[in-house]
Amino acid sequence: MPLPTREPDAATLARVAEQAAAELLAPPAPARLAEVVPAPQRVLPDPSEDWLLTADAVIVATADAPALAVAERLGELLRPATGFPLPVTGVARPAASGGIALVLTDDAGLGTEGYRLVVTRAGVTITAVTAAGLFYGVQTLRQLLPPAIESPAPVGEHWLLPGGSITDQPRFPYRGAMLDVARHFFAVEDVLRVVDHLARYKLNHLHLHLTDDQGWRIAVDSWPRLATVGGATEVGNGPGGHYTKADYRRIVSYAAARHITVVPEVDLPGHTNAALVAYPELAPDKVAPPPYTDTEVGFSYVDPANERTYDFIADVLGEVAALTPGPWLHIGGDEAFKVKGGVYTGFVERVQRLVARTGRTVVGWHQLAPAAHAEGRVLQWWGTDGEDPATLDAVQRGARLILSPGNHAYLDMKYAPDTPLGQDWAGLIDVRRAYEWDPGAHVTGVPEAAVLGVEAPLWTESITSLADIEVMLLPRLPAIAELGWSPRATHGWAGFRDRLAGHGPRWAAAGIAFHPAPEIPWPVNQADGTRPTPRRIPIQTGPNRAHVSRTDNP
Repeated sequence: MPLPTREPDAATLARVAEQAAAELLAPPAPARLAEVVPAPQRVLPDPSEDWLLTADAVIVATADAPALAVAERLGELLRPATGFPLPVTGVARPAASGGIALVLTDDAGLGTEGYRLVVTRAGVTITAVTAAGLFYGVQTLRQLLPPAIESPAPVGEHWLLPGGSITDQPRFPYRGAMLDVARHFFAVEDVLRVVDHLARYKLNHLHLHLTDDQGWRIAVDSWPRLATVGGATEVGNGPGGHYTKADYRRIVSYAAARHITVVPEVDLPGHTNAALVAYPELAPDKVAPPPYTDTEVGFSYVDPANERTYDFIADVLGEVAALTPGPWLHIGGDEAFKVKGGVYTGFVERVQRLVARTGRTVVGWHQLAPAAHAEGRVLQWWGTDGEDPATLDAVQRGARLILSPGNHAYLDMKYAPDTPLGQDWAGLIDVRRAYEWDPGAHVTGVPEAAVLGVEAPLWTESITSLADIEVMLLPRLPAIAELGWSPRATHGWAGFRDRLAGHGPRWAAAGIAFHPAPEIPWPVNQADGTRPTPRRIPIQTGPNRAHVSRTDNP
């Protein structure tokens, strides 16, 4: 005799009816599974498997602390705009039963940062070997939802995701951006916002240029005047500022939660005027120079013949390394015009050994190339001509490269002649120029295997606010991100331009400032016929600077 089936209760019937009605009312998901930035490695659309995110959806994850942390982050991203509770639960075997599942696997084919995302009518499953892979899958998931998902307040929207699968992993292990906080100082909250922009596009390193002629931005207990005196200036005679150790730890922790490694830079032997103001004993003539708030380079240096200089460097690098869990210490090394030849290379080689004593790997600008190789050494190449025999020689001796070509990746360059912010010494860099180069073949003779990755530096001589930062980063930062993440075979200006256009409404919904680049076909708002173009407003860029205009969102 068959057992009687249990009748569903009224609440269950109501939920089923609500889901069915929502699916009937929702428009078909736009065919945009492949419209992700950076471009995924492999995309298989299946329009018959579109899935609607509803109020009763749950997020389940492998019962593992890092995976659960990603699940909580996903909930934080989706709750504001949807207004849904989206509770998070850890289970031994997560499954997408009407919700979103984040699953750790031992599938070595995905690599350490790869993921697989599958959307079916039953829900969404993101699978990865590591929490980093899950996190990158989450960034793809948020791009598959309507742009209104970026709203900080609830929005009446059908949260439909296109069906199909994406299998993805990065081309290069190092994908980053640099923020110069020395020329102008930026508050912790501004830096955290930049971290969020990097995370959105699967970048995994934030290089902080912490010291320069105009200001010293990190507290060092053994040399306290570096921060209190050296940090009290900036370009344009502004008030400057510095990060306490607690501030810096907050940045590092926030970045780590988003799978971003902070790379601290202490620039040596040049770009040290602020340090010399604080400690004139480090100067060649032992005389304190006046504070410097302009933008010339190459005039300052610590004394390479003074043993006290190396005590100073050892103390600073030791304290910064202790604050920074990542593997890298960046020692700068560029534009030291007054420290030449063997004196320069001898200085670099000694500092490289000091870095090794901290247990970290040295990174420096490519001017370090003539110095003897140090184990694991990484050179950051910022040239504008791919013919570079000195850098090639360093690579042949074991160095790896981070590519930051000044005429493609320097995001402080103007977009166009009339761009009110930025520089033009490396030329104008519109979005297409930022995109159309190949990191794997850019420096003549350097094989792709010697390229660790890419980085987009933003120097801040003319940048004074968070909105200025965002305008110079966006929409060029996603171009550099795609070069670092996506397979070479997926690169193509026409396709990238069209995919990038859909991010304008996302930035507008999130209140993010951006440059309305004319070469991007920004979508038209069907309700009012407008594009997501930020407005232009006048700003004061510094006490001694004239009013200019920048782009910002209303």
